[in-house]
Amino acid sequence: MLDVRRSFMIPTSQILGIQFFNGNVEEVVRLMFQQSGLLVAPSGTCFARLRDDEQYRRALVSADLAIADSGLMVVLWRLFRRENVERISGLTYLKRLLGQLRGQGDGKIVWVLPNARANEKLRDWSRREPFPVVNENCYVAPQYGVEVSDEILLALIEQRRPVHVIIAIGSAAQEKLGYYLRENLSYRPAIHCTGAALGFITGEQRAIPDWADRLYLGWLWRLVAQPRIFLPRLIRGFELPWLIAKYGDNLPPMRPLSD
Repeated sequence: MLDVRRSFMIPTSQILGIQFFNGNVEEVVRLMFQQSGLLVAPSGTCFARLRDDEQYRRALVSADLAIADSGLMVVLWRLFRRENVERISGLTYLKRLLGQLRGQGDGKIVWVLPNARANEKLRDWSRREPFPVVNENCYVAPQYGVEVSDEILLALIEQRRPVHVIIAIGSAAQEKLGYYLRENLSYRPAIHCTGAALGFITGEQRAIPDWADRLYLGWLWRLVAQPRIFLPRLIRGFELPWLIAKYGDNLPPMRPLSD
């Protein structure tokens, strides 16, 4: 694996064993265009998985770039460590990425989507913008288990050889899928794990206003829009203050099997 952080000497802050990029969105998009690799954007509800899911923690720790999507993590780090980390939400990142990709041709992008409705919304959005999306470059992912692999998607990417792979299937599975692809492809595309952000842009999910995203209130907007789906995830986020207070910049150990 090519270490983008080392080769470019980019600014990072290590939190819970993950090297988070500490710069602005223009810089991180430029790095992904130049060096490709795997980008992840873990939300505040995902960090508890570092103690439960070996493949997930491996994906986050070995990602070429990680952006600080979680406003809660950024605030907690400032309180506990008196250090500032630049927050770049997955939505902000994806908007800037798509702006850069506009006009470059869809043959350079493979889209990995959670369901047929998301696929349809992407096609509708592409006609409105316009932003060309070719059906052969859209892949509706299956429901993955704990261990994520996908030989069909791997073969599709090898055949199409896109420059960019945008994975929009949701937290945990997307990072593990991105890691699997990076480790098994014969070449190095830019793999962007952006989760729900694409759905906010295409209208597949209720859009988060820019002001709510800037004020770290995207979680509240999602809770109001989808309480039954998002509330259980939000509860897991309550573990984040304890994790940061106890482990700081160190990777938390795996939870004992007896817990």
